Amino acid sequence: MHGDEATIRRILTELGDTWAVVGLSANRRRAAYGVARVLQGFGKRIVPVHPKAETVHGEPGYASLAEIPFEVDVVDVFVNAELAGGVADEAVTKGAKAVWFQLGVVDEDAGERVRAAGLDMVMDRCPAIEIPRLH
Repeated sequence: MHGDEATIRRILTELGDTWAVVGLSANRRRAAYGVARVLQGFGKRIVPVHPKAETVHGEPGYASLAEIPFEVDVVDVFVNAELAGGVADEAVTKGAKAVWFQLGVVDEDAGERVRAAGLDMVMDRCPAIEIPRLH
């Protein structure tokens, strides 16, 4: 299952408001840029994670999850499926409560590892589509 309704609702309404957005840069043409803006509009704190470590939407960026000096609740993943499993493993190590793989990002093995570690997992869905439905 890529994300049942109860899991999506829990992640978006109960798990916390700090979202590390992996793959988020200042490039306005990338999907991550718009999705991060929507998340902010619904009261989420976004944390850009990208090798460039750019400030995006007023929030300072970090080159990796490990460099973020505070806790994150959800790790939203905008990288290729081939790289997503590694990011999911980093999210577990970081102590996140959930991992969210964006549309088109599917790695069933990573999903199993995330769930086995006790985190919620959604894949191949977009929070910018799901969160307005809940409000």
